[in-house]
Amino acid sequence: MSRPRIVIVGAGFAGYRTARTLSRLTRHQADITLLNPTDYFLYLPLLPQVAAGILEPRRVTVSLSGTLPRVRLVLGEADGIDLDGRTVHYTDPEGETGTLPYDRLVISVGSVNKLLPIPGVAEHAHGFRGLPEALYLRDHVTRQMELAAAADDPKSCSARCTFVVVGAGYTGTEVAAHGQMYTDAQVRRQPLREGVRPRWMLLDVAPRVLPEMDERLSRTADRVLRERGVDVRMGTSVKEATHDGVLLTDGEFVRTRTLVWCVGVRPDPLVESVGQPLERGRLIVDPYLQVPGRSEVFACGDAAAVPDLNKPGSFTPMTAQHAWRHGQVAARNVAASLGIGERRAYRHRDLGFVVDLGGAKAAANPLGVPLPGPLAGPVARGYHLAAMPGNRVRVAADWLLDAVLPRQAVQLGLVRSWSVPLDTSSPELARVPGGPERREKEKEGEREKDRERESSGVGSGPGAAVEADAADTGGTTDASTPPDEPAEPAKNQPGGELAKNQPGGEPAKNQPGGELAKNQPGAEPAKNQPGGEPAKNQSGGEPAKNQPGGEPAKNQPGAEPSEPPGPVKRPDTPAEGDS
Repeated sequence: MSRPRIVIVGAGFAGYRTARTLSRLTRHQADITLLNPTDYFLYLPLLPQVAAGILEPRRVTVSLSGTLPRVRLVLGEADGIDLDGRTVHYTDPEGETGTLPYDRLVISVGSVNKLLPIPGVAEHAHGFRGLPEALYLRDHVTRQMELAAAADDPKSCSARCTFVVVGAGYTGTEVAAHGQMYTDAQVRRQPLREGVRPRWMLLDVAPRVLPEMDERLSRTADRVLRERGVDVRMGTSVKEATHDGVLLTDGEFVRTRTLVWCVGVRPDPLVESVGQPLERGRLIVDPYLQVPGRSEVFACGDAAAVPDLNKPGSFTPMTAQHAWRHGQVAARNVAASLGIGERRAYRHRDLGFVVDLGGAKAAANPLGVPLPGPLAGPVARGYHLAAMPGNRVRVAADWLLDAVLPRQAVQLGLVRSWSVPLDTSSPELARVPGGPERREKEKEGEREKDRERESSGVGSGPGAAVEADAADTGGTTDASTPPDEPAEPAKNQPGGELAKNQPGGEPAKNQPGGELAKNQPGAEPAKNQPGGEPAKNQSGGEPAKNQPGGEPAKNQPGAEPSEPPGPVKRPDTPAEGDS
C-alpha cells in the first residue's frame, strides 16, 4: 500500500513549523513534500538588522534540507492549485513547470507587501518582506550617504541623507531605529557638510507608534526614536511619490531619494485562485485549520483566517507568533487525519512582544509584563535566540562583534533597484535578467503573434513559416529583396543589443541552458543550410542587420535607451491584510 502524500506550499513560519512537526510525527509513514521558492527559512524579525549591517544575510536564514529530515524539498513557485484534481502546479527557478499530486495539502504561502493606490509609490518605493529587499536597502542607504558626503550642492546633500519610512508598525519602527544608528555611525567616519546630519522620518496615519501593541510599548518606542533623532509623525502619510521626493498628506514636500514601504502585508495572491471563501484575502478555515468542505486541505499562517476562540467573531492577526503556532497545530491535525494522534483546535495565549530598537534599547512585555529600558534589550535578543530554529551561535557572535567593532559600511551592488519591485508576488526572490519571468513573457509574446497570424489568415501548412516571417516583418518573401533595404544592427555588433552568448544576455541557443541551435540534431535546419531558409546575409536573403542602411542601435544617440528587464507579476487583485 502506497504511503499518503502530503504537500506543504510555502516555508515561512507556518510552513516550516508544519514540515518539521510532521517529519517528527509521521516518521516514514507519509511522503512529505515542501514546495518553496528558496532553499531556506527566513527569520523575518531580524531582517532590519541585516539592512543595518549588524547581521550577515546568512545568519537569518535556516537551511531547509539541512534541518528538515525526511522532507523532500522542491524549489519552485506555486502557480495554481487544482482542488478537484488534488494537484499543485508550480514553476521552478529555471522556468520549467511541474505538478505535485497530494492526498493532504497545507497552504502556508504567507504574505506580500500591501499596496495602496497612491501615485508614484509602486515606482519609487521599496518594500521590506524579503532578504533581497534588505540587501538592497543596505546598499542604497550606504550609497546615498557616500554621495551626500561628496555632494557640492547643499540641497542634493540634504535629499540624499533623508530617509522616509512609511508605516510605524513592528517592521517600520525597527527599520527607522536601526537605520538612524547606521547612518550616524557612517557620519562619524565620513562627515557631511557643516550643519547637515542624517534624517530619518517615520510616518503613519495611526495616532501612535506600534498601534497594534500595548500602549506602554508604544510610549517606550516613541521615546527612544525621538531621543535618537528620528522625525516621528503620526497622523501623516504619503500623498504622492516622485523621483525627487514625497508629498505628504499635510502638504509638505520632503526631498528624498529613499522611500521604504512598511504599511503592512496582504495574503499571497495565490490564495485568491483557490476558489474558496475568503476573509479579507485569507482562506476561511475552521478552528482545526481545515478548509470547510475540503477535509484534505489545511491552511495556516498569513494565508488563513483562523477563528480566534478567545475572541469569538474575530480572527487571529497576521503575526509571526501566530503563524509559528498555527504550523504546529496544522501538523498535528494533518497527522490525525491519517490516523496518527488526535486533532485539536487552535487556541493561543498572548506571550507578549519584543521590539529591538538597536543597541541596548528595546521595548518588551513578555507574558504581558512591561519591562524598563535596561532589561528590555537583553530580553528582546534572548527571545530571538530562543525562537530561531538555527544559527543561534552565529547570530550571538555577530552581536558580540558589533558591540566591540565598527560596522563595515560598504555597498556590494548585488541587488539593483529594478530587481526588488514593490508590486511583486514573490518578495523573497530578486528579479534577474533572462529569468523565468522574462522567458514566460517572451513565450506569451510568441503566443500572441500566433493568434494574430491565425486571425490574419496565415496558414499552418507548407510555406506557412515563410508567410509568417513576412507577416511579422511587413516585408516580402521574394528572393529579389533590394540589398539597401533598412535593417536593424546585428545583435553581436557594437551598438547593438547584447548577443545571447555574451555576459548579461540570454544564453545562446547552442549553449548549455539554452535551446538547441537550429543546425544541431533534433532542431530546425539553420537558415543557411540545405532545407532551411536563406541566411539574411547570403545571396537571395534579406540584408544582414549590421549592414549600411540599418536603423541606429538602441543605445546610440537618437535611439531609445534600453531598460533593464522588469518583473512579471502574477495577476492578482490587492486584498487588504492586517497591518
